[in-house]
Amino acid sequence: MLTITRTLYDQIVDHARADHPDEACGVVAGPAGSGRPERFVPMLNAARSPTFYEFDSADLLRLYREMDDRDEEPVVIYHSHTATEAYPSRTDITYANEPHAHYVLVSTADTDGAGPFQFRSFSIVDGVVTEEDVKVVESHA
Repeated sequence: MLTITRTLYDQIVDHARADHPDEACGVVAGPAGSGRPERFVPMLNAARSPTFYEFDSADLLRLYREMDDRDEEPVVIYHSHTATEAYPSRTDITYANEPHAHYVLVSTADTDGAGPFQFRSFSIVDGVVTEEDVKVVESHA
């Protein structure tokens, strides 16, 4: 299960909406080994595409160095789908290389009649996708 604060949830959704019609992407870092998302890090979609996202390699290297210096790890890796449901594509599964991260997808397309977006979380390990429950809390305290 992904437990995430309302503030982080809203920041991810706001980023996805702001970058629409291109896919948005980013990371939520947290203390190493805690599994607790704390620090929102929106990234630039270097692909600038409505159907694909790619972290800028220099930005990603900088982020990983920064997380290492702060004893953090990527707890959530998120991106948006602009025209399809919030479910990992074949490409998303291929590029998923953080087995302990929660992969959050936000759909900015109304694909299910439930409103303007979907927010879903997945574990992706060795190509196996498992949907996780998402619990939104006011704080981790």
